[in-house]
Amino acid sequence: MLPEKFSDALWDANFDVVEEADQIAVRELQSSMIHSSGELASSLHYEVSQDEDGHIRGRLFSNDPVAMYREFGTGLVGERSSKDLPTGVDPVYTQHPWFIPATAVDVDLNEVYGMPLIKIGGKEYYRTNGQPARQFMTPAIKEAGEKAPDIIKDRIHRKLGELSDL
Repeated sequence: MLPEKFSDALWDANFDVVEEADQIAVRELQSSMIHSSGELASSLHYEVSQDEDGHIRGRLFSNDPVAMYREFGTGLVGERSSKDLPTGVDPVYTQHPWFIPATAVDVDLNEVYGMPLIKIGGKEYYRTNGQPARQFMTPAIKEAGEKAPDIIKDRIHRKLGELSDL
């Protein structure tokens, strides 16, 4: 019974930690994005799983490619920007500028990001060398990870307290 309670406590603690990371990441996005629909924050998900060796792990993730672009930056600007890369993450960056049709976006990218608006063949485009990394997930995971020992200890104490109720 004790090993089961201990395993349950670790499972619950992992959920608490990744939920905390999710909340921190959402707060960071909401406080740092002026032109936002909330779509990126709502794309965040978390889960807890147990591998074949019995290790319980939580993860925070997004399937929205914008999350990766924001986290690690894009193009030459993103490559040169300061960022904390998680172990095993080695992004590859576009090495040349690219053009975004002005009709493809609903905000003025010159006003928001300083991208120059140019005309090519009578059509308007924003020219960019990329955007800097504006990390929100990596710092959130680290901050929640710092709280993890106390969260785990609390969950274990709660589960052990259930044993005295038997």
